[in-house]
Amino acid sequence: MTIKECVRKYTNDLKLVTHIPAKEVEILIMYLLDKNPIWLHLNYNKEFEKEFELKKLVLKRATNYPLEYITKRASFYGEQFIVNEGVLIPRPETEILVENAFNILKEQKDKKLILEIGTGSGIISVMLAVLLKNIKIIAVDINEKALELAKQNAIKFGVLERIDFRYSNLFENVIEDNIFMVVSNPPYIKDSYVLPKNVGFEPKNALFGGVIGDELLKDIIKSTEEKNIPYLLCEMGYDQKNSLEEYFKEFNVEFYSFYKDYENFDRGFTLKFKK
Repeated sequence: MTIKECVRKYTNDLKLVTHIPAKEVEILIMYLLDKNPIWLHLNYNKEFEKEFELKKLVLKRATNYPLEYITKRASFYGEQFIVNEGVLIPRPETEILVENAFNILKEQKDKKLILEIGTGSGIISVMLAVLLKNIKIIAVDINEKALELAKQNAIKFGVLERIDFRYSNLFENVIEDNIFMVVSNPPYIKDSYVLPKNVGFEPKNALFGGVIGDELLKDIIKSTEEKNIPYLLCEMGYDQKNSLEEYFKEFNVEFYSFYKDYENFDRGFTLKFKK
C-alpha cells in the first residue's frame, strides 16, 4: 500500500476527533518515517511499510489522545518543541504572551532578570532566551516532569546556561530581589468546568485554578506587587477580564492592558506597578 493509499484509508478514523484528519494521518506517517512534508509529498506514491504501526497510532489518536503526545513534539513560535505526557501542551495563543514580553524587554538597555511561574514545557522562557540575549530567567514549576522537559527544550535551543529551572510553588523558592518581570500562563480554568475529551489527557494541576478559576492569578498579582516587581504579564480565562480589572484597583498600578487571542477571546494582560 502506498503512502497516498494509507492517508486515504485512515482519514475516516480521525474525522470525529479533528477537522484536519488527512493532515494528521500525514503527520503520523512523517513521525514514523522521521521525514518532513517536502519528502512526504515527493514520495506520496511510494510503498509504505509501517502500516501496522500507523494503524496503532491512528486508533490511539481516535480516542482523542493528543497528537502532540504521540509525536512528542509541538509547534510554537515557528519552532518544534519537545512535549511529553504529564506536561501541558503548548497553545498558539501563548505566542502573544511571548511577543508582549519581548516588546517590553527589547527596549531595556541593561541586563534584566525574568521570572516565569509555571514553566511547563519551557516554551515561554526558552523563546524569550532565544529572542533576547540580554536577559536571565528563573523558571519555576511544581511538576518535576515539566522541569526536566523544559531543560531538554532549553538544551535543544542552546539557552540552558541562561535559564535557572527551579522547583517552586509560585514564589516559594525565589529569593532574588532584582526581578524585573514576571511572566506566567497559570492554571485559570474553574474547577467545575468540564474539559473537552482531548484536553482531559493533560495534567489537571496545570489547568484548574480554583472554584472561580482566577484565584491563582490573583495570588500571583498580589505577590508580584509585594515583591516590588515592576511588570507582570499573564494569560487568563476568556471570562475573567472584569473581575481582574476590579482587582487591579486594590494595587498601586501605573498602567494595564488586556489582549485578545487568535479567536478574539480575552486571553491575557500586561500590568505595570508604580514603584
